[in-house]
Amino acid sequence: MRRTSGVVLIALGAFLITLAPLFRFYVADKLISAPADRYGVSRFEAEGARYFSVQDLKVLTADLDITVTTRGDVAGATGDTVVWDEFTAVNDVTHSRPHITLTQRRSAFDKYTGEAVDCCNANVDRQAVRMQGQLYTFPFGVEKKTYRYFHSSTRKAFDAVYAGEDTVAGLRAYKFEVRVPETTVDTLEIPASVAGLDRKGEVEVDRVYEGVNTLWIEPETGSPVKQQQQRNEVLKTKDGVQRLDAFVATAVMTDASVEELVRNAEDAKSQIALLKTTIPLVMLVLGVVAAVVGIGIAVVSRRARARG
Repeated sequence: MRRTSGVVLIALGAFLITLAPLFRFYVADKLISAPADRYGVSRFEAEGARYFSVQDLKVLTADLDITVTTRGDVAGATGDTVVWDEFTAVNDVTHSRPHITLTQRRSAFDKYTGEAVDCCNANVDRQAVRMQGQLYTFPFGVEKKTYRYFHSSTRKAFDAVYAGEDTVAGLRAYKFEVRVPETTVDTLEIPASVAGLDRKGEVEVDRVYEGVNTLWIEPETGSPVKQQQQRNEVLKTKDGVQRLDAFVATAVMTDASVEELVRNAEDAKSQIALLKTTIPLVMLVLGVVAAVVGIGIAVVSRRARARG
């Protein structure tokens, strides 16, 4: 009986010692991923913003409140791909005008790398778009290098250039800058007089976007913990002359939203540490202990038989 117990413990120890690196380098990587059931609300504020009011046919100056709601489509997720829907509402606080703009985006991306996947009815404002680059998250184990990052307003991907380390609410973060060059995003007609032209009728203008998105990313998890957007959107006539501001603002994420993202990143870091360090280490220690005890029992049993 004692000999059998020793053999069992040796076998259990060998199993746990073998399982520890397997769990660390394979199982843990499969368990660490972006959730399909994501739900979150982030808020931004833009003081002294300027935007063209279609209602008033003039440029207004106002403080803006921007709410971004992200909701995972669990039914739409499949395999390594998750699908998130995003709704953005811009509210004019100064003039008590809610929803001066409403936009939506449906994105599919790899739950391990955060890179866009071309499927699942991906669209921006219900227009199909082939998305590329990072969407919401960066890969686990972010490197100090340039990534491609999808920009919804222009519906194109641009370089997210590493811009150094920073600290956000006490958490280490990598800072990335996405510089968007002048890009025509829409064409519309407005009264010529509104565009400052001395003639009657309508005039066609291009809505031209230019700006800088700054992202702070927690490097272990690839999770965003802060974001800021400098947006310089103007209306230009076909001769290339700027006529009006369309949307000029610096949108800064609120402290409350930053704190929530930091908490989420810290929770994710704890989960990664549990899966990649704590559990494999416990398995290894228990395996060694079981094997040593089992060998001890086997040796004692053999000596007892030899004496008998």
